[in-house]
Amino acid sequence: MSADREPAVAVLGATGCVGRAVTTAFTRAGRPVLEVALRPPPDPTGRRFRALDVAAADPAELAGLLTGARVDTVVNAAGGWVSGEAENQRAHVRLVENLIAALARAPSPVRLVQIGSVHEYGPLPAGTAADETREPRPVSAYARTKLAGAEAVLRATRAGLVDGVVLRAVNLCGPDAAGVGFLGVAARRLRAATPDRPTELTVADARRDFLDVRDLAAAVLAAVAAPVTGQVINVGRGEAVPMSHLLDLLIGVAGPPPGAVRVRTAPVDSRGGDWTLVDIGRAARLLGWRPTVDLPESIKDMWAAGRADHPVEQP
Repeated sequence: MSADREPAVAVLGATGCVGRAVTTAFTRAGRPVLEVALRPPPDPTGRRFRALDVAAADPAELAGLLTGARVDTVVNAAGGWVSGEAENQRAHVRLVENLIAALARAPSPVRLVQIGSVHEYGPLPAGTAADETREPRPVSAYARTKLAGAEAVLRATRAGLVDGVVLRAVNLCGPDAAGVGFLGVAARRLRAATPDRPTELTVADARRDFLDVRDLAAAVLAAVAAPVTGQVINVGRGEAVPMSHLLDLLIGVAGPPPGAVRVRTAPVDSRGGDWTLVDIGRAARLLGWRPTVDLPESIKDMWAAGRADHPVEQP
């Protein structure tokens, strides 16, 4: 089948952290990609892109867009940390419901990969690795609405409207995550730090499961082809790493001059809690997937990605 006749993959949230990595992975695998996001990428030349607010779109219009692009797979990488119950509902529930209503118009179920979050499980006791049989008990607006979106996908799958799978991802690092989260903020402050204008970085006494975003993209590729309909699958490294260690890795690759950076430890004051860890056995069994990018390499590439003159190799 020629490339222009091969079914396409639609990536929602294609210009975000996860969406960029997923788009790159599918493109490298030779799959046509329809990129969908609120705003266009900096250089849309040669790319199939549609600026669209999926949460507000008419399902019939969205269905027409996907059908016209010969889409047989959708990856929902949209959403993120937003403020307020209403905004979280819009980004993580209404968008999914609109998407399902559009996909229900397809002549046969479309494979839908929903990128979920480890925070759907809620706070985890230290030393605990969450597996997929754990009953979710989310507490934040973000976590509750991410879980609601995931459950909507699973209900639609049981009803035969979509061919869905949910990947629950942990915290992310790596080149496409260079501008987000604690590490992204720390990197920006490190770039501006000088001995005359030192920066103070505050790190929580916490341990979290971190994964390179390229490894998450590889799991998405595997989930598209695997017989995992209706499954929830954890995607992480399966290890809880001290946040102070991650910051040490970042400072090590940044190489700030002496006196430019001060680090202090403080109690946890974040939406992520002080412990995240997932069991990734199901991903290994059902997807044949394991993380391949180690954390020192991921942090090094994350730092390098902030330099316009330093392209980062994909593993």
